Amino acid sequence: MTPAQRQALDRLWPRYGVDLPPGELDLDAVFGRRAPRTLEIGFGMGDALLELAMAQPERDFLGVEVYPPGIGRFLLRLEQAGLGNVRVVCADAVEVLGRHLPPGGLDELLVLFPDPWPKKRHHKRRLVNAAFLALAARVLAPGGRLHIATDWADYAQAIAELLADNADFSAEPDTAARPPTKYQRRGERLGHAIVDFCLRRA
Repeated sequence: MTPAQRQALDRLWPRYGVDLPPGELDLDAVFGRRAPRTLEIGFGMGDALLELAMAQPERDFLGVEVYPPGIGRFLLRLEQAGLGNVRVVCADAVEVLGRHLPPGGLDELLVLFPDPWPKKRHHKRRLVNAAFLALAARVLAPGGRLHIATDWADYAQAIAELLADNADFSAEPDTAARPPTKYQRRGERLGHAIVDFCLRRA
């Protein structure tokens, strides 16, 4: 972590950061209003999250990330953009979904290019599995949207197989537009096909 990132965390966390309580978050209190809400898991440097929040000021955005240097840089970008509709959590996403979000509290959940853990022996570490889909169904309101994207073919195949047996989500007919991410651009440079799963909570 650079000194600037550390200073940003120390200075801007009280403004944008969310410290998790023992139980569920009161999202209305976190944002100071009631509005449609999007959560992005693993926002990295925050390119997509920042663009979405700037384009939709009527919507609230919650970013969950475990990489402090990326959070520090993102907080600086939030300050520079003057955004008030974004909050950040530094924690494991599975814990946040399972313990700290109210049932049906989200309108949209974004999982854009999660760590592919490409080695077969590490596949069990992948975020998107049956247990994750159950947590996503728990926190999304009926009709809420789940958007997953990956550039790893075998990960995409595994997700497709999971969804084929899942009754909580139905596929949308069209892929909604979204901002590109750093990892998407890297995948494209490597010649990887980008696969988007756009789903609705039943």
